[in-house]
Amino acid sequence: LAQVLERANLQRALKQVRQNKGAPGIDGMSVDELPDYLRRHHWPGIRAQLEAGRYRPQPVRRVEIPKPDGKSRLLGIPTVLDRFIQQAIAQVISAQWEPHFHCHSYGFGPERSAHQAVREVQGTIRAGYGWVVDMDLQAFFDRVNHDRLMARLKSRCLDTGLLRLVNRFLKAGVSVGGHIEPTTMGVPQGGPLSPVLANVVLDELDWELDRRGHRFARYADDCNILVRSKRAGERVMGSVTRYVSDTLRLTVNPLKSAVDRP
Repeated sequence: LAQVLERANLQRALKQVRQNKGAPGIDGMSVDELPDYLRRHHWPGIRAQLEAGRYRPQPVRRVEIPKPDGKSRLLGIPTVLDRFIQQAIAQVISAQWEPHFHCHSYGFGPERSAHQAVREVQGTIRAGYGWVVDMDLQAFFDRVNHDRLMARLKSRCLDTGLLRLVNRFLKAGVSVGGHIEPTTMGVPQGGPLSPVLANVVLDELDWELDRRGHRFARYADDCNILVRSKRAGERVMGSVTRYVSDTLRLTVNPLKSAVDRP
């Protein structure tokens, strides 16, 4: 928590939140208003609350973004103040976990991109792996198990103050049409903390695939495992699907997953 509240870390977080722009949360404050709000003597009080473990994040504002298939993706827009605090936390957790993440995880990391994931897959195909197990996790961000996530975080972070704060962000609730609904699972898509937490959850999958000797590339909740035959692909699809549901308590989406030619 002390690292989160370091001046340099906070300045970097503020700069990042302003760069990302984005809509206001439930309090209506815009990104441009945040620096002035913090400067006008509000920050010392907020900082004191954070240090004492009394800070309570506001619920996120629920918005629906239409998807190409006619369905909609749910986003949770935190207040700009909460985005700033989340960004400061995300920077510290990311620095803590990044050296330990698998090299074939390409989503949401510094110096990592979707293009690298594509190149990894292309190289593996050229090496003779002509079948792909294409896995999509159903409503991943909405279904992350909080207890499992907190246990994973605890394995590298022993600061109970920071863990309590992260847990409060997970449980902050959503505002839907003026009503506050509790959040008992999931990490709200739309906040700066969610991508880092998503990688912490799926890091477990990466190392399990590595342990089983699979060739793969993962970008966020999309994962491609490359194999040499259709039969091997079907076997892998079955065993990894069981691992995802039994161990990670997540669901592989059968409509968006397949064993096929790349």
